[in-house]
Amino acid sequence: MNAQTTITSAALPFAVPSSRWDDSVAATLSAAELLLYRSNLLGSDLTVTNFGGGNTSAKLEAIDPLTGEKVEVLWVKGSGGDIGSMKLDGFSTLYQAKLLGLEAHYAGPDDDDKMVGFLPHCTFNLNGRAASIDTPLHSLLPFAHVDHVHPDAIIALAASSGGEAATQEIWGGNIGWLPWKRPGYSLGVMLRDYVRANPQVEGVMLAGHGIICWADSAKACYEHTVQLIADAANYLNGKLEGKPAFGGQKVAPNPDRTAIAADLMPRLRGFMTGARLKLGHFSDDAEALEFTGSADFERLAALGTSCPDHFLRTKIAPLPLDPARLQDDAYLEAQISAYRQMYLAYYERCKRGNSPAVRDSNPVVVLVPGVGRITFATDKTTARLAGEFYGNAINVMRGAEAIGDYIALDEQEAFDIEYWLLEEAKLQRMPAPKPLVGKIALVTGGAGGIGAASAARLLKDGACVVLADRDADSVEDVRAGFARQFGKDVVRAAVCDVTDEAQVRAAFDVAAREFGGLDILVANAGIASSAPIEETTVELWNRNYDVLAQGYFLTSRSAWPLLKRMKAQGGSSVVFIGSKNGVAAATNASAYASAKAAANHLARCLALEGAPHGIRVNVVNPDAVIKGSRIWDGDWRKERAGAHGIDSGEELEEHYRKRSMLGRDVLPEDIAEAVYFLASDMSAKSTGNMINVDAGNAQAFTR
Repeated sequence: MNAQTTITSAALPFAVPSSRWDDSVAATLSAAELLLYRSNLLGSDLTVTNFGGGNTSAKLEAIDPLTGEKVEVLWVKGSGGDIGSMKLDGFSTLYQAKLLGLEAHYAGPDDDDKMVGFLPHCTFNLNGRAASIDTPLHSLLPFAHVDHVHPDAIIALAASSGGEAATQEIWGGNIGWLPWKRPGYSLGVMLRDYVRANPQVEGVMLAGHGIICWADSAKACYEHTVQLIADAANYLNGKLEGKPAFGGQKVAPNPDRTAIAADLMPRLRGFMTGARLKLGHFSDDAEALEFTGSADFERLAALGTSCPDHFLRTKIAPLPLDPARLQDDAYLEAQISAYRQMYLAYYERCKRGNSPAVRDSNPVVVLVPGVGRITFATDKTTARLAGEFYGNAINVMRGAEAIGDYIALDEQEAFDIEYWLLEEAKLQRMPAPKPLVGKIALVTGGAGGIGAASAARLLKDGACVVLADRDADSVEDVRAGFARQFGKDVVRAAVCDVTDEAQVRAAFDVAAREFGGLDILVANAGIASSAPIEETTVELWNRNYDVLAQGYFLTSRSAWPLLKRMKAQGGSSVVFIGSKNGVAAATNASAYASAKAAANHLARCLALEGAPHGIRVNVVNPDAVIKGSRIWDGDWRKERAGAHGIDSGEELEEHYRKRSMLGRDVLPEDIAEAVYFLASDMSAKSTGNMINVDAGNAQAFTR
């Protein structure tokens, strides 16, 4: 190999990978485990490949479970997997001899889809993992170990008019070049024939795809792959060093860009009508700001992406917005409408007789000079990945332009990939989304018993949740636990005292900036106090009203503009956590009970006000939720026990059990089920209601 001198400047876009192979680890592994080890090393290094991208293989000897004979088996990453995080069950296993025999069924490029149908017939040992469309690239090559990856530096070469010449300059004929061909059996045949005709090559650049290379051992293949990427990165860094990116800066980064994004994202989301709600992801990383603020931004953005992996995540083209018109709702709505019309026209131009029906026509990538990159999808992880893939595409454009002209996917080729019948079949096999996928909730008092239980219930059915709580340590602990349980993409934490207007506004900005807006507000933050009226100080009275009445008012007021945006998307929901004491008088609790009553009546008023905007407002009235409650861990427990003349331990819990008609404890999870019902479409035609979750208390029956 003709490796280039390493450039270490942090300003250069292409990271230079190095080998992370550990012989001491490798020595303990079987042949299949070595393939997994190599794959995980490659996939976990984002300088080597993108999430979900690339594939690896090894041809290994195994015993045929039917005949008992030794056979050669191709282990290759299965369809839809990620080599960075996959396990052994992520590989398809296929009889290599049967794969080679498939060529008897191949009559030319029109048979690509037909050939995919034969792959299951080659399955070894009843492995249910579906084989990837790239399987022929691995099976038709005679080498024991094959890697196919597409890091930014490699795609930059593969997507440039100067890419073939640069490949020759870097590797001097040791790496070949094939023109663009859609993935499939035909590309595998082209690759096999090229390598036969050029036996000196140690890898091949696939225009628009990436690079494929091989070796006789797992370690040699891994290190060969890493070195090729390093060669490409060093070469491009040398071309870019000291030169302004994308023609130089035209728009400087806006210092208020995070606030602008928080204001903009809910408005865009509200205009993206369709069958599924959208979730947003915002990034103001250096690549996004440099690209969107550059002189070449409009020219390059209009071209779209190049690599199929990039394109499938980001659509035919992004939507650029004028930063001077972001406050103009009419402008934003018109731009999204124009994008949808553009997409439908693209579909009509390119569709074939058997093409699937047109899919969602809203933009995925929205680019704003001075602000950054916003991406939308039907779930948060997909939105985040779309943004990351467009970040990769930006790096590709920069590298491609350094050695020639950037070349995006041809429109018809792009369509044929997006609406490939095989891709459609994969989409149809995906499980139905959970009921709350696409919904965004904010739960005040999110670190407490009822708040955390409600958040968990919403997360369980697919919602994204912002936990708002004044206790910074506790809310972070709850967030971290939920991140482990449900995934880090879907939960955020905000330190918020609901009596502080600025903190309340900031919490809703988190929901807007991190997820794109709001669909569900659970107003739960609370306190409790008990004292006879003569001992109730003005301070105690005000503290109850500040949290339980004014706090609910402040959170509702800040949520309102976000919730109103969702009328065209099916509406939104507010759930107040009230109390039995809000509808039934309580001894020695005038401040607490009357403040809860005020909050309950506020909910009724808001139900009237919200109905024209599709905002439903309902109340859950718990009683005696002792287990898991932070309120009951403090003075309130002793005070209520004193009010009833009993012990504050088990005797108090037994008192509340016996007082209830059903004789049962009420738990935070019980309240959470009522919250879920009122937040979900199960109660789509209910507003202004109260649900008592108190194990039965006749005094609290609503009238």
